[in-house]
Order: sequence, then structure tokens, then C-alpha cells
Amino acid sequence: MHTTVLRPWRSGQRGPRADRLVTAVTASVPPRIAAAGWTPDVGTEQLLAHAAHALRVLDAEHGHALAGLSSLLVRTEAVTSSRIELEQATIDDVARASVGGRANPSATLVVRAGAALGRLAAIAPGGTITESAVLDAHRVLMADDPVDGRYAGRWRDVQNWIGGGASPRLASYVPPPADEVPALMADLLAFAHRDDLHPIAQAALVHAQFASVHPFTDGNGRIGRALVAAVLRCRGLGLRVTAPVAVVLAAERDRYFGLLEAYRTGPVDDLVRDLAIAIGTVCDEATTTALLLAEHRAWLATLGLPAALAHVLGHEPFVSEDTLERLLPAGIEPTVTRLCGVGVLLPLTARRRDRVWRVVGVAAELEAFVERVTDAVRARQVPLPAPVGACA
Repeated sequence: MHTTVLRPWRSGQRGPRADRLVTAVTASVPPRIAAAGWTPDVGTEQLLAHAAHALRVLDAEHGHALAGLSSLLVRTEAVTSSRIELEQATIDDVARASVGGRANPSATLVVRAGAALGRLAAIAPGGTITESAVLDAHRVLMADDPVDGRYAGRWRDVQNWIGGGASPRLASYVPPPADEVPALMADLLAFAHRDDLHPIAQAALVHAQFASVHPFTDGNGRIGRALVAAVLRCRGLGLRVTAPVAVVLAAERDRYFGLLEAYRTGPVDDLVRDLAIAIGTVCDEATTTALLLAEHRAWLATLGLPAALAHVLGHEPFVSEDTLERLLPAGIEPTVTRLCGVGVLLPLTARRRDRVWRVVGVAAELEAFVERVTDAVRARQVPLPAPVGACA
């Protein structure tokens, strides 16, 4: 269980009188876990084994095809991970944002989240997750943020909180004081380097502990979920495929937050089981995606396109004008007109330069993948266990 500590605090903003009168904050302090022991029960052990097997089979049987889809799955993870933070953006929004077009602010955040996830997911199998890697991913995520950009790529040196508005008075959770963060993160990374725990259980606990430490002023959720892929990659799972587990978490947002809350009271088994089920679910649907996109690529092959162009159109949900000009140096207009005519491309911008097109077959399957996973999750409707004890 987490403990608590009382620290002085004073509001630096104008607000309700009750907020301005607050002189101290009770912060939650997670326990050190670097050497913590945990043993799954028989049912959880079986779930972990099934999920790991599903991820290995996906890598072995479809890894070659899905390896080219790594950016597709990373974008899926980024879109749905941002959706958990109530940042709503479609694939088309992300496409426009990627070329600097007009898009809602959430789409720009998704583009940065994808880049940050890609940094952590690219850690070599057998490698380690370093402090610099985590800070670098956060720098990529937050560098252009108008509010928190100044904190990009460094641990917070201020108190933060979740919920409650402009002060921690009514917060749903107050993370540890800033001076505790460096030691807690060193402890968390030491735990992440262990090799005596099941990789999926380890990834779940790394994520939950990271959420409790909340080491950044913003972006904690997206970096924390990216760490799941990083842990699995380091432990030899998901070597060529990033399993977009955020799709499941977004479909069960309240349950997901409830499990993170329960983690602060001590129990971890339900959290571990849920991640195992999430991985099994996305692996099943990613297999379907691999098969359907193979059919899409087979159809593209009948169009007589240059090999490099066919590859991009078979793996990416959108394509920019810069990419097409690189692949078609003699001119893109005849090919674009033809591909729009047969339904391969759909224009997403109306301007003359920096255009972008939706790759209809790939984007549609990406959206269908999210819908299938969401339907599978909602069909199980597993009740959230009652919390044990009071949440700090």
C-alpha cells in the first residue's frame, strides 16, 4: 500500500477562497518495488502464459507482414492512448496534422504521442529502459506544448495532482512530492530491469507504479502506457509487433482507472490479469488485420504500381505529397488521379501544396481493428473488483 506525507503547499493562482486557504497537502508515496516479490495464482499464471503465447505466435506467423505495419500499430496505440486522456482525433485528423494542416489540437498531440511511443518501443530486445530514454520520449511528446513545454524531458520539480481543479484540495489523487521523484524513478527502472518476473506482469506493474509516481507535469499517461511496449520488447515479447493495448484500455476507461486506483491500496492481481487479457485480445484482432491487409496488398499488386509505392500504400493509413514526390520523381498527378479514381486514395486537404491523402483500405482496416477490439472488450463485461481499504 502507498503511504502518505504532509507537505506545505500554497496556491500560486487566483481561485476560490477555500483553495487559497490551503497551507498543506497530503501526498501519496508509493512503496519501493525494485526487490518486491509477487507470485501469480494458477488462473493468473495461465492467463499470462496464454497472452505471451499469443504475442509470440503473432510475431512468428505474421511478424514479417506486421513488421511493415509497425508504424500503423504505433499510430493506433497513440490515437487510443490519447483518447484515454480525452484527446479526440481521427486518423484523418492525424493525417492533416502530420503535414501541418488544419486539425484539432488533439491531432497534433497524437502525432507527438506516436513519435514518443516509437522511441520507447524501438528499444532493442534484451536492452534496458534507461532514465535518458524515458526523458527523451517525454521531450518528444511535450516539447511544443504551450503550457508544459518548459518541463519537457525532465522530472517535475513541482507538486502535481489529478482532478480537483486549480488546487489539490479536492484532488482524486496527489502523487508524491517532487523531491521523492528521482529516487522513486530509479527504483522503478531497477524493477523494470529484472528478469525473474513474467514479462507481462512486469509491464503491468511498471505501468501502474509509473502512474502512481506521476513523474512529469503532464504526459504521464501516454508515457506510462508506452512503457508497457518497452518492457515487453526488452523481455523478448513483441519483437517485431507493438501490441496496441491502449485500444482495450480506452474501451474500458473507467475500469482501467479503477485498477490503477486499486493498485495504490495493495492488490495487483486484477491489474495483471487485465493486461494479459488485453494483449490476448489485440493479438487475435491483429491477426485478422494482417490477413485483411494481405488481401489489400494483393489487390494493389494488380494495379501495376512501382514496388516502393505499393509498399507504402499497403502499410500506411495516409500518404503525404512529399512521400509521393519522393516515390514518383517524374510527377505525381497522373498516378494520384488514377488512384483516387479506383478508390485507393481519398484527398484530405484542399490546398495546392503539402497535400495528404487517406489510403482508404489501410485506414478503414485500422478503424475496423479498433471497433473489433472494442466490441470484444465490451462483450466480456467483467465487473471491477471492489477496492480493498481506503485509497491514499
